[in-house]
Amino acid sequence: MIDYHLHLWPHDESSVWFQLDQIAEYCAVAQDAGVTELALTEHAHRFVDVRDRVGDFWMRHAHEPTSTAMANYFDWHARNSLEEYVALAQRAKDEGLPVKIGLEVDYFRGQMDVVSDLLAQYPFDVLIGSVHWLGTWQFDDLDNPVQMAEWNTRALEECWRDYALAFEELTATNAVDVMAHPDLIKVAGRIVDDPRPWWDVMAAAVAASGVSVECSSAGWFKPVGEQYPADGLLQRFIAAGATFTMASDAHRAERVGARANDVALLLEAHNVHEVATFRGRQREMQPLRNGQ
Repeated sequence: MIDYHLHLWPHDESSVWFQLDQIAEYCAVAQDAGVTELALTEHAHRFVDVRDRVGDFWMRHAHEPTSTAMANYFDWHARNSLEEYVALAQRAKDEGLPVKIGLEVDYFRGQMDVVSDLLAQYPFDVLIGSVHWLGTWQFDDLDNPVQMAEWNTRALEECWRDYALAFEELTATNAVDVMAHPDLIKVAGRIVDDPRPWWDVMAAAVAASGVSVECSSAGWFKPVGEQYPADGLLQRFIAAGATFTMASDAHRAERVGARANDVALLLEAHNVHEVATFRGRQREMQPLRNGQ
């Protein structure tokens, strides 16, 4: 099985995260879980190179109560070199570790062209897209009380609408190869009575763009308690002809390949028996079980 969604970021400021042995450890844990290939997909917003390109975009939303929290978030996270990250990932490949050079490309409204121009300079195998904020509202930052308070001030239907439209815009930019955790807006367990109209928007976006879709176990560990995507959305993606990758969205070694077999069983139950892998941003289809 193939797992696409592996972060290397440490949880404390003193940690040194550009280390080959960390990747080797992740690969060993993955093998124990039956996962034969990993994609290193650190968040783009954690690199000064990306921040320099997009600038302090939250200043365009300074009226939002979450703008200061967003500024603080970037001050904390955007402090590493994209060149060093890619060099580490390339070294891991050269050492024979079963990894792909990837990046999780965060959505910057109206700025994906400048992000794409930057990323084109590097030998990425796969770029996965994600929508983690709407304006300056980080709806999935479950540990931030300022961001979480917004759930109580916004109309739930509008939250889902805005997310679906951002998802649609990101897929249309051709900036990414895979859409990560496609219904992330449900992460806090706030689900509209009828999500089907927004599922339809996302399924149509995938069909129009041809991007692959991530099927991830990460939602099982969140308040929503459900994989990404939900069954109904998964069915729509399949009907739209989507291809899939598998993911655990691992931020630490013990979560690498988490419930990978359950994700595989879910896909097989929907008659999906192949998954996408990428090389040089070109998609290749492989058996889901990879000969196991």
